Amino acid sequence: MENVFISASQEALILTVLVSGPPILAALVIGLTLAIVQALTQIQEQTLSMAAKIVAVFGVLYLAGYWMASHISRFAYVIFSEFPKWIH
Repeated sequence: MENVFISASQEALILTVLVSGPPILAALVIGLTLAIVQALTQIQEQTLSMAAKIVAVFGVLYLAGYWMASHISRFAYVIFSEFPKWIH
């Protein structure tokens, strides 16, 4: 019984990393790129990098949103359909 809950928790954590990875990586790449450009040009404008990160994250969410939602809904369906078996 405990193995079922441990494996479900493990799958949930893996899914969380898998789904949150693309937006975080997009923000990381844009942030690092703009930080290097700002350091080279000596522009110290904070709103420039923040606006670019927001646009990048929303772009990734727009492009990969269906994929993310399908993985989350598939996991939720499996958890909710198997839950009655686990409590008996």
